[in-house]
Amino acid sequence: MNWAAARATTAIAVVTAAVSLILILTGMVPDAAVAGGFIPLRFEGAVLPPDFGFAVPTLLTPLSATLIHGGFAHIAFNLVMLVYCGAQTERALGPRGIAVLYVVGAYAAAMAQYFPDPASPMPMIGASGAISAIVGAYALLFGRRRATKGIAGLSAEFTHVLWLAAGWIGIQLLLGYAGMGMGAIAVAAHIGGFIAGLVFAKPLLLWRYRNA
Repeated sequence: MNWAAARATTAIAVVTAAVSLILILTGMVPDAAVAGGFIPLRFEGAVLPPDFGFAVPTLLTPLSATLIHGGFAHIAFNLVMLVYCGAQTERALGPRGIAVLYVVGAYAAAMAQYFPDPASPMPMIGASGAISAIVGAYALLFGRRRATKGIAGLSAEFTHVLWLAAGWIGIQLLLGYAGMGMGAIAVAAHIGGFIAGLVFAKPLLLWRYRNA
């Protein structure tokens, strides 16, 4: 991997790894999950207990949640996906494009997690939702196109996007139901992030080369 050519991906990975490892090694993950994780109920007006001296502003928790991971396996898997897909996608979208995609993915993931259960008090942590946006963009930009013609009057390109979305949604639902249960994996967040990647990949690509 050419780290210089993927400087935004590298920066995101380094910051995420550093913060997550510090929290894991100091045993601060539970407190950080409450103070900085994405909690749908906070968007309904709930406040944290007074013993939490510091809490990330509610509107920023979709981003701060990406810096908090539950353990070494959690952060390792996310970093592998981020570095592999992010480096390739950054070649197409550029550092600004990949940064915008990551932020959009984080918020899209949070929104997708919020709507099924706005009153949920469970914190969502991890960068999986934001990374799912990068995976979605990577799949669209570099994946082999399976659809050669459209269905139901849709274009071949849009049909291809639908197949990618259906495949990712199917995988996430299987993960959610297999052993750990829907509540253990933020399935909705992964789906929301992936769809955001599919939606924003081409506009960000056009934006990068708008003056070409």
